[in-house]
Amino acid sequence: MKTLRTTLVATAITTMTAIPALAADVVIGVPNWPSVNATAHVLKVAIEQNLGLEVELQNGSNPIVFEAMDKGSMHAHPEVWLPNQSNLHKTYVKEKGTVVQNMNGVEAFQGMCVPKGFADENGIESIDDLTNPDIAALFDSDGDGKGEIWIGAPGWASTNVEKIRAKSYGYDQTFELEESDETLAYADLDNAIKGNKPWIGFCYTPHYVFVLHDLHILTEPEYDAAGWNVIQPTDDPAWLEKSSAGMAWDSAYLHLHYSKQLEDMHPEVATMFRNMKLDTDTVSAMTYALVVDKIDPVEYAETWVSDNEDQVLSWMTDGSGTSMSAGGNDAVMKALMDAQGAIDKALDALK
Repeated sequence: MKTLRTTLVATAITTMTAIPALAADVVIGVPNWPSVNATAHVLKVAIEQNLGLEVELQNGSNPIVFEAMDKGSMHAHPEVWLPNQSNLHKTYVKEKGTVVQNMNGVEAFQGMCVPKGFADENGIESIDDLTNPDIAALFDSDGDGKGEIWIGAPGWASTNVEKIRAKSYGYDQTFELEESDETLAYADLDNAIKGNKPWIGFCYTPHYVFVLHDLHILTEPEYDAAGWNVIQPTDDPAWLEKSSAGMAWDSAYLHLHYSKQLEDMHPEVATMFRNMKLDTDTVSAMTYALVVDKIDPVEYAETWVSDNEDQVLSWMTDGSGTSMSAGGNDAVMKALMDAQGAIDKALDALK
């Protein structure tokens, strides 16, 4: 009987370890900006190398990723901007409780920028200058009487906020508010600086653009929560009419969010997502490597994870410091114990 027990246990363990992980054990949503792409690839490599799970990256807008995390068809959003996406955070984290926030935020800035040389030459200092038709005319490339200002990419929560801010300040009357892919917008910025031509648009950190260029951030009245009334289109069809925000952005923070279902499905991944921590300089360097140096994101992530092994492993420990890696995670041990219990019941039935 002892030999039979040993054989059954060995067979169970062999079977469990022989079954390959199903495709897309973990699905990470990737919206359309460089830093979230960089972070997503780092997470993918860290999970696959240390936890033995297969990770899929899927493109999607912020609302789509949050809805998918709610349903469990996606498991993480690597970079939720708060307060930008506070409406989605409120719905899925605070109200429904289906999404969990990593509390280790990366500090960020958002505002409007002009190349410093051009700003100095033309006396452009404040965001209030944008309501001056003479200043706006400097940025008019098509002769329609209005300047052009890049307010962000389609689908960004910040792009909607910039529409609100333009209306609140009044420069929606002197400028055309342009939306386009970030890569194109910053290519235009690069060309403008090389040719000493006008450019004005949305800027933020963490971002490689501040490493490449000397930019003047337009001054604004300080943020005041009492006057910041921002409604997103997903919350009210009359969002623009009802919103107002004639002031600087509040300090922003980027937080990984993940589906609460992971705590049961893959607790070791939930632990990693809960503990992950980066800083502004690190994220900026990541985006610089991918966009400016044009390093393949998988290649970069593999190098970064290898070079920062201790940091990555620290994300994978619980409060007691116990490793949650593939060789000793709680999920595997629980499965083995369940298998042992089933074997014991089978043996009892044979007696």
